[in-house]
Order: sequence, then structure tokens, then C-alpha cells
Amino acid sequence: MPLLLAGAASFILAACTPAGKTAPNAGTAAVLSAPDARDIHSYARPEVARVTHVALDLRADFAAKRMAGTAALDVAASPGATEIVLDSKGLEIASVTDRAGRPLQWAVGANDPNIGAPLTVQLNGANRIVITYKSAPDAAALQWLAPEQTAGKKLPFLFSQGQAILNRTWIPTQDSPGIRQTWEARIVVPENMVAVMSGERLTPRGEAVAGGGKAYRFRMDKAVAPYLIAIAAGDIAFQPLGPRTGVYAEPATLKAAADELVDTEKMVEAAESLYGPYRWGRYDMIVLPPAFPFGGMENPTLTFLTPTMIAGDRSLVSLIAHELAHSWSGNLVTNAQWADFWLNEGFTTYFESRIMEALYGKQRADQNIALGWDSLQDTIQGAGGPASPNTRLHLDLTGRDPDDGMSDIAYEKGAAFLRTIENTVGRQRFDAWLRSYFDRHAFQPITASLFLQDIRANLVRGDAALEGKLMLDEWVYQPGIPANVIAPPTAAFAAVDAAVKAYMASGQPPKTFSNWNTQERLRFLDALPRDLGSGKLEELNDALTLSESGNSEILFAWLQLAIANRYDPVVPVLENFLTSMGRRKFVAPLFAALARQGEWGLPIARRIYAKARPGYHSVTSGTVDETLKGS
Repeated sequence: MPLLLAGAASFILAACTPAGKTAPNAGTAAVLSAPDARDIHSYARPEVARVTHVALDLRADFAAKRMAGTAALDVAASPGATEIVLDSKGLEIASVTDRAGRPLQWAVGANDPNIGAPLTVQLNGANRIVITYKSAPDAAALQWLAPEQTAGKKLPFLFSQGQAILNRTWIPTQDSPGIRQTWEARIVVPENMVAVMSGERLTPRGEAVAGGGKAYRFRMDKAVAPYLIAIAAGDIAFQPLGPRTGVYAEPATLKAAADELVDTEKMVEAAESLYGPYRWGRYDMIVLPPAFPFGGMENPTLTFLTPTMIAGDRSLVSLIAHELAHSWSGNLVTNAQWADFWLNEGFTTYFESRIMEALYGKQRADQNIALGWDSLQDTIQGAGGPASPNTRLHLDLTGRDPDDGMSDIAYEKGAAFLRTIENTVGRQRFDAWLRSYFDRHAFQPITASLFLQDIRANLVRGDAALEGKLMLDEWVYQPGIPANVIAPPTAAFAAVDAAVKAYMASGQPPKTFSNWNTQERLRFLDALPRDLGSGKLEELNDALTLSESGNSEILFAWLQLAIANRYDPVVPVLENFLTSMGRRKFVAPLFAALARQGEWGLPIARRIYAKARPGYHSVTSGTVDETLKGS
């Protein structure tokens, strides 16, 4: 794919302006003409022609496991442009026409296993093209669940997961985060189902369709990255949480979900007090069936959530703070391409801790930061050590799936970078810069080079001494953790760390464990040696009832420890956990841990995976497939 051309900047700027909207500032043109804005995971050539708006009219066929209908794309073409190149993967294209129904020539190119195939359409002067198509039954973005795979076990269920480049398996568009698009949709589902999407809900109760079914209409009038177009359909109910917040879920899950998420409105207010107004209207969430592969996905106006965040004591709501923070970092200001994923996740992880501090106090926030730091150290070692190029913030993903860059390097090293800047310049000064950063780049893509230009122009401001202290280029472009990093807070876990030492000396499980919060329990379990032996594990389990924990994070930490010790009594608990949810954060490390245990663990892994895999989303199964391949 060619570099975006600086000479095309004025065209791109115009193309980014939806009808009736105010043109973005010159920063948009600067981003899309920057060398590091080139998206190697898209076939699009936006300097020639780009999609500005997507209008979907689709029917969800649960029997065939397909989305079928039309996608009408508004196109802004440069003078003399004759074609537009879209991204597709597995789509079955029936026809392409202009807005008047006149056929247009089109062709699907060679398929790449990572990024799919280019769909090239000859424009013949058209500024709107209409594609009639079907998604494949195995479209990677979509998961079709049978009733027995849902919480309520009454109706089938559908949900999508588009990040990073999966939406091209059900929407023919330019599937690149830098090519922001407005969109609208009409979705037909069976009449006993409800459909929701990541945009304004125009027909909350649906409209009857001749011949059966019910149509739901949606729109997103703000230009978003195309991976943020998301859908769910099934047995779905709603409960409001505040004036602009609420939660969708299956009826069987709704009450527990609403109880867990009761502080959401306060979180929105806390976030606004930090970094400016929430610009998306409503902030709703949907708790999906257990197969959802992530903790959360920040789809605008409708965060998608895993039910594994429901602990019964609201101890895992930092996940909500994280997904809400994406309304600024990720959705409002978006990485232009996936090598700079840290510009979404590092900022969001930092912002998450600030929301948690504002609502729940500094100790709770510091505990999450310390746990994240520990996870980062493990990730660095797993990447090959601090000298590995995979520990850089700005990555080289040439020839790789962008999913390879979605590690704690982006999240926790990125957050540590921002905490270091904050500590160096002071919180008040840092907050003023970050709030203005979100304002300056609102509804625009961003790259590493342009982030550095911004912070130098608006925070460093020519101060050579400060430039030297911050070590900006080293943080962004070099592997490992720079020497100026601010050490993670440890005082918040002082009592727990003392309890670990006491346990290792006496062998007596801590009697205070039941009084600790989730973060403190995780600190204790993660700090224990991996070679305790079956006897000590049995004593721990008897004293702390770890195998019976209803908290997914605690159970995950316990299972990791048990696998490391080849603790046979935990295998039924492990099997139930791995077959009852599909969250990759838990599933992938547990199968990897089993695989490392060779003749003990591999047979267990293969047996459980054969049973569990049909219920996993492709995001999860793809990772585990690689883990167990050749094992």
C-alpha cells in the first residue's frame, strides 16, 4: 500500500467532513499525510478515494449464520479518481451498483491470510456505491450462539467483535482506524429478538417487517473508526442506571449486571471533570453471553462487556472505568494504524486509574497500578526480555496480524509513560495538557510522531531540560522501560506483602484473606512461589475456598497456581471454567500453562479444548489454536 500523499491533504480534509458538520482542523490532514499513518493492514488508498459514510440494510439469518443485504457507501474521490479499494474477507459479493442501480465493475483480488482481499470498484463517476452481499457463516467478527450457549438458554444470540480488522468479514468498507466514517443501519432480526448497535437507537422497539421479523434502525452521526461498528441481537432487556446511562443484558443476567454497574453515572461525571465533556450522548453497556472474548469493548454509546466482570461486590468495575475512558482515548482520538495501538490503550489505562482514584480513593487506584506493573514485567519477559523490539510502544507489525500488538506493552508501558510525564511536570500541568490534547484531536486519528509533535509544542515548549528529563523518543521508539520511569506504588499492598512473607515462614494461610478486596487477594496469590506442592495447595484451598470463588479474577489466579503445581483436584474446576466462558484473558493463559506442563497438562488441554472450542469466538480460538498447534 502506498504512503499517503502530502499533496492529497486538502482532498482528505474535505473528505473527513460529513454533511452539515464543521470541518476538522488542519491536524486531520497532517495525520493522514504523515508517513507513520500508513496502514499496512488495509488495502484502502484514501488519497485516491475514501468512504465517508456507510448505510447498512441487513437481515440476520440465524439458521444460515449470515448477515445478508446491502451496504451503501458514500465516496469522496480525488479529481480524476476512477476506482475505490475496499477491504473484505470472506464476503460473498452478488453485485455492485451506483445509487441509481446501474451496475459497476468490481473485482476481488488475491486473499492474504491476515488482512483478507481487496475489493476494487470502478466508480464511473459514482459518489455512492451499493454492494449486495452476504457474510460467510464463519465470519470472524460474528459469533452466532445457540440458546444453550446463552445465559437464559431461550433464544439464539448474535454479537460482533470488530477490533482490530475483523469488521471486514461482515461490512465491505475501508476497514482502517484512520479512515473515520459516519454510519447508519437497518437490521432485521426474528420478531422475538431485540437488536442493539453502537449508535443512536432510532427504533428502540423495532418495526414489523412484511413476511416476518422486526427491523431496528440506528445511526452514528459522528465519524468513527470502522472497527467500532458493532451489533448484538437476541433475548435482550434494558435497565436504566442514570439520566444518560443504562445496561442491556439477557433477562437472566440483567439484575446482577445492573447491581454491579450502579456507579456508572458517577464514573461519567468523574471522567468529565478530568478531561472534558462526554461527547457521545448516552453511555450504555451490554453484558453479553459468556462467549464474549474480551473483558470489554468500547463501542461508542454501547460498551460490550463480559459477564465475568460481575463479581457481586463491584470489585472489578475498573473495567468499566477503562471502557468509559475510551470515549476520549480511542474513540474520540484514535490510533491511525495498529502499530500505535498504545495511543488508544496506554492513554486509556492511565485515564482509568484517574477515574478509579476520583471515585474510590488513591489506595484502590494504586493497587490496580501495582498489579498492572507486575503484569507488564511478565509480558516483557514473555516477549523475550527488555531488549526485544516487541517491547516498544510504536511497533513494527509488518507481515503480522495487528492482534499481535495487543499486549500489556501497549496498556501498561503506555500508562507508565504517561504517569512518568505527570510526575515530572506535575499533575495540574499534565492534566491541562491532556485535556487540551483531547480537544485538539477530537474525532481525528493520531500517530506516534504527531503525538510527539503535540506534546513538544504544547507541554515541553522548548524547555531543553524538561525534554531531557522526559526521554520521549526513548519511551516511544526504544524497547524496554526507560530509566526515568516512576516506580509503581507499593505501599498500598504493604499488609498483603507482609502476609506473603508470614505465610512462607509459617505455612499458615492468612486469616485476613476473606477481609481483603479483590486486588489484595490477587496480590497474595500472584506473589506465591509457583512450586508450592500439592500439600500446601490443598491447605490453601481448604482455608481460602479458592476453587469455589465466584470472582473470575481470583479463580483465574488460583487455577494458574494449581496448574503450575500439577494439582489434579483442580482439573474439574478448570474444565468448568474453560467451558463456561470464552474470555481470552483467562482462556489463552490457562491453555498455555497446561501446554507447558507437557505429559501432564497437554492431554488435559486437548480434551478440554475439544469440548470448549465450539463455544469460543474466533478471537479466542485463534489464539489457543496457535498455542496448541504442534503440541
